[in-house]
Amino acid sequence: MAAALNGPKWRAASLTLPLVVFIGVALVLPTGWLAVRSVYQPLVADALPETLALLEAWDGQEAPGEAVYRSAGGEFRQLLERRAISSVATRVNRERSGMHSAIIRAARQLRGKQPDSWREAMIEAHSAWADAQAWEALRQAGQRFTLRHYLHAIDLEWNAAGALVLREEGRRIHLTLLGRTLLTSFAVSMICLALGYPLAYFIAHSPRRWANLALLAILLQFWISMLVRTTAWIVMLQNQGFANDLLVAVGLVPNDERLSLIYNMTGTIISTTHALLPFLVLPLYSVMRSIPPQYTRAAASLGANSWQRFVHVYWPQTLPGVAAGTMLVFMLSIGQYVTPTLIGGQSGQFFSNVIDYHMQKTLNWSLAAALNIVLLFCALTLLVAYSRLVGLKRLQLS
Repeated sequence: MAAALNGPKWRAASLTLPLVVFIGVALVLPTGWLAVRSVYQPLVADALPETLALLEAWDGQEAPGEAVYRSAGGEFRQLLERRAISSVATRVNRERSGMHSAIIRAARQLRGKQPDSWREAMIEAHSAWADAQAWEALRQAGQRFTLRHYLHAIDLEWNAAGALVLREEGRRIHLTLLGRTLLTSFAVSMICLALGYPLAYFIAHSPRRWANLALLAILLQFWISMLVRTTAWIVMLQNQGFANDLLVAVGLVPNDERLSLIYNMTGTIISTTHALLPFLVLPLYSVMRSIPPQYTRAAASLGANSWQRFVHVYWPQTLPGVAAGTMLVFMLSIGQYVTPTLIGGQSGQFFSNVIDYHMQKTLNWSLAAALNIVLLFCALTLLVAYSRLVGLKRLQLS
């Protein structure tokens, strides 16, 4: 009897196996790799084991002794012979600017030599080796596990007194972008709600022919590439584009004072709202279609006017769709990349753009991984807060 009952359950569970594998491969494994990469830095530790072992006993006040110079010089030469010096120098340079050239020059200066004084030879190659801060940068870069990238991701650093402080205001790049991304995503969600709610109401309560046409117009966005849609907005929002021509034609804007609608946050908000509007309309439409019209009729028979019927009867029943739609739009908005890149300009960039910058330009994948985890943590925190406020059980996505 028990076996007969368990059989269908196991068969039903087996049907979800492809989804579980897909989530594991496409989400869990990459996220885990990012988490490890953001804190695990074995490159310098594996390349300079002897030098780092000697630096553990160094007090950090003045330049170390001759033994440290000899060990570092020898290991630099070995890395140069193996053609691995550049990656190590790049990693140390992230701790202190100028260390890349200091390491490369020292390795080339010492190639094939056995100097009487390794200290003098390295200082002759680059004056940075006479400074204790250069060796401190080398020691910091040699840590296998570090939270440095997470501190950098939220614009924190250690000052000379050893206290954790915010970076100078002009260098607070990541917190500025993160705040801008969250605020803009919230604004896009509210704009989508303001535009999408009446549109979903129209579709849900129109005759079938008009409702089908409206749904087709909404679904058409999913059949057009985001790159094509974004390019179309570039044409429409430029100074001599359709949007400004229309504003001039109706007399809202003088011809010589056309609005700047592109390569700024305005263009990013407009294009992002257009791209994400269907993700709010469709859940709302699904909820509105399921609301029995008898409820509002009953309220009308009891003397409620149209505003009272909407506020006390109709609106509360659409809240699951409102919650689901706004949550979808917000979560998709904070991860936008293509739209801010093409339309945002300097002032319309999102947090994802700085992640891409470190992945492709600086090649600092560890910092990019830390930035990804910070963004993921913010998204999950907001999702938990949203679920406490609204309740995930009330959400209706279809």
